[in-house]
This record gives sequence, structure tokens and C-alpha cells, in this order.
Amino acid sequence: MSVEDPSAQTGEFWLFGYGSLIWKPPPHFDRRIPGWVTGYVRRFWQVADLPPPPPNSQDHRGTPEAPGRVVTLISRSYWEQLTDHHDAAPEKVWGVAYRITPDRVAEVKQYLDIREINGYTIHYTPFFPAPGVDPELVPQHGPFQTLVYIGTPDNDQFVGPQDPQQLAEHIYRSEGPSGLNRDYLWALEQALDELSPESGDAHVTDLSNRVRAIAAREEEKEKKKRRSTGPDAEIMSPPLPVRVGPEQVLQREQQHHEQHHDFGRASSVDEQEETEKTS
Repeated sequence: MSVEDPSAQTGEFWLFGYGSLIWKPPPHFDRRIPGWVTGYVRRFWQVADLPPPPPNSQDHRGTPEAPGRVVTLISRSYWEQLTDHHDAAPEKVWGVAYRITPDRVAEVKQYLDIREINGYTIHYTPFFPAPGVDPELVPQHGPFQTLVYIGTPDNDQFVGPQDPQQLAEHIYRSEGPSGLNRDYLWALEQALDELSPESGDAHVTDLSNRVRAIAAREEEKEKKKRRSTGPDAEIMSPPLPVRVGPEQVLQREQQHHEQHHDFGRASSVDEQEETEKTS
């Protein structure tokens, strides 16, 4: 891991997404490559609270009174010193690398600082393209340097190890300007599963299963309530939560996140270059 920007030497700026950036890409990218980084562990240990006033809209899933949770990367050497209820983690942290068009690098960096910098710090780390990626899409043979935003343990929004069931309950209850915290979790699970047969994350999957169980529990409670209070109460009952995928989450967030920006994907990209469809 490094804090030195390699684009000054290579002339190319690549960004690694391991959370919502997988399905909610940055503006002005012309290449999207699935792959992984090593030396890290992905955990839902970063607070997500209210964003600052517009136009500084960020991806947050809670309120100051009930902050949600989003993922961050933790150095594996640091994680190994902790007592984590999820005591195993894959060697590869899967995600997506995006190349930003050269004439828009400064603009995109500013956008990303607005979107990601609250509680996160900038680092650079080697990215390994997935097998089967067209060699013409990568800047060199083998791994190449990418920028990554990491919520390090010394930032005030890092919460550290948590009981998985308590964390799942918290995620289920949390909601913020960007939407439901559980939608973020489920969208991440689906996006990871679609990258590769080996790209799933046990931490994310376990939390997703726990939240689904909580949703089923709450649905059963609601059914009992409807039966006990009669048909009129059933009509007035609020809709029950349903699992949504990355596409639906992105559609819900688009207006909130992009109303103050005129960003778009570089038109030169061929959709068939992508190994995972995104909206």
C-alpha cells in the first residue's frame, strides 16, 4: 500500500471500488475491470450518517441518532490482531477497477473526495485483473496500481469488531438520505456474486442472510398483527421490506447523488467489454 499517486508517472488514473462503487461507478470512466487486491479484509465497520448540505451529497445510510454501516478495508495484519466474530476472510478482496479518462481526472478526483472522503483516506494498492480480462484493457501485464479509499482505524467513524447479529439488527433498522442500509448490504452481496464464481465475501453473505432472517421475522410479526386487528388494519399496514439489487438501489439514489453534478460515463466504452452489467 502506498500514498504516492502513480498517475504522475504512468499518465493513467485507476480507481478500485470494493463497496457501492462496484455497482455505482464513478463519472467519466472508459474501462471497467473486475479483479481483486490483497493484504486487506472487507468489513461493515464504518459509520454512515448524514451527509453535509448539498451539493456535498455522499453515500450515507443512517442519521446521527442511528448511524448506519458501510464497508471499509482493513489491513490484514491489523485485522489479525483483533477478535472478530467472523474469524476468517478471503485472501482476495474482489471489486472493480475503473480507468478515468485523462482529461477528466482532476474533476473526478474532486467528485470522489466529496463522495468518499468523509471518514476515508486515500491510498494506492496493486490491483490484479480477473482471469479472462482482455489484455488490451489493462495498462500492463500483471497487477497495476489503483487508488482506493479506506476508512482506517484511527478515523472517528471506524467502529471496529461487532457482534454479527447485533450488526445485522442495526443494518436492518438504519435508513438515511441515500436509502435503507439493508438495500446497500444486499446490493453489495449481489454485485460481488456477479463478478466471478469466487468473488463472494463470507462476511457480507452472513450479514445478508441474518438481515433476511430479521426481515422474515418482522414480516411474520406484521402478519400476526394484521390477523389480530382485522382487514382494515391490513389495508393500512406499511409495505414490508423486500430485497433489491444493485440496479434498483442505483435508480433510487441517482437523483440524490447526481442532482448537483453533470457527470457521465465516457461514450467510447463498448458495453460488451464489461463482465458485469450495471445500470
